[in-house]
Amino acid sequence: MASMATLLTIEEALVLVLERARPLESEDVPVEAAGGRILAEDVRSLVDLPPFRSSAMDGFAVHHGDAPGRLPVVERIPAGRPAGRRLVSGEAMGIATGGSVPDGADAVVPIERVVDHGGEVEIPATVAENDNVRPIGGDVRAGDTVLVAGTLVGPAQVGALAAVGLASVRCARRPRVAVLSTGSELRRPGEVLEPGQIYESNGPMIAAALSQSGAQVERLELVADDPEAHRDALERGLAADVLVSSGGVSVGPHDLVRTVGAGLGVEEVFWGVAVKPGKPLAFGVRGQTLVFGLPGNPVSSLVAVELFVRPALLALQGADRPEPRYAYGRLTAPLRASDSRDQLVRARSRLEEGEIVLEPLSGQESHMIARAAGANALVLVRSAGGDLAAGDGAPYLRLGSY
Repeated sequence: MASMATLLTIEEALVLVLERARPLESEDVPVEAAGGRILAEDVRSLVDLPPFRSSAMDGFAVHHGDAPGRLPVVERIPAGRPAGRRLVSGEAMGIATGGSVPDGADAVVPIERVVDHGGEVEIPATVAENDNVRPIGGDVRAGDTVLVAGTLVGPAQVGALAAVGLASVRCARRPRVAVLSTGSELRRPGEVLEPGQIYESNGPMIAAALSQSGAQVERLELVADDPEAHRDALERGLAADVLVSSGGVSVGPHDLVRTVGAGLGVEEVFWGVAVKPGKPLAFGVRGQTLVFGLPGNPVSSLVAVELFVRPALLALQGADRPEPRYAYGRLTAPLRASDSRDQLVRARSRLEEGEIVLEPLSGQESHMIARAAGANALVLVRSAGGDLAAGDGAPYLRLGSY
């Protein structure tokens, strides 16, 4: 267990989280519903794709040796129905894109390269063998691996799975996540604020981020700074695969999450990470449940979600690379490094003359969530790397991405 006196690096903390994020059991998922899920096993094609020689163009199926020339059109082949007979040398058959190339034909001449006289077609130029003919299995052969376990299924993957004949695939179960916000000062948006109260923003923000990561999120009721209320709320949240709380993890008299959690059997793995914002992060386990105690400042919670909670959810689903994925961009302004902690600086990224540029935003304090709404990137400034100048390259995380 780490104390605040021995802060873990980002990498050290992430290792401890991922060591405990074991993949959940798998289930059959219809291909139409598999978008956003992670494959639990390799997927193999049920068919050759294409399963027959198919035309890449609207045009005419011929024997290449008959061109140039004028040929009778003996049949027209639509997609979905094969030719009625074999093509004989000296003939042509009209064919649609995706249509089955008839036996005897070894090329397709595009319609725009011929003169169609109705019953005859005039081909003015030579044609190469196999022109515009897609071979059987040219995309994939039956039994070939199409996608491997750990792959995140997106639109292209859904299309591939359907194309190779799969009605369903095995995916890891979606993690059940309970999200709890603590603090007597919190009120739901829409309620009237009394003096000393603020609107609760962490819960909706965290729930939105975790839903993007494949989680089934349950928002628990706000909990006041009362030990019994904390005990009831935490006990309910511990029934989930992951419990994520915000607030109450520091050392003040109203910071109850860690002490009440310990009384409920939560084993604290670490408390405190050398990152700004987000230092007072607690992580523990009870049985198979992962427990994250995030700081109460909204931007600190956002950073902790991106660095640790999102990777844990991806690991629970068996992702091949659950770690945060950094890209690189060029800074438009200088950034000062901290002596003791890595920093995640909110920035706006944009494409400029073929490269990503990163514009740090003003107002980097950890409570400034409204200003953070303009950010779509978190720029990593290493404490050991020194100050960064305008024009320097820097790693960054895309906010809200896998």
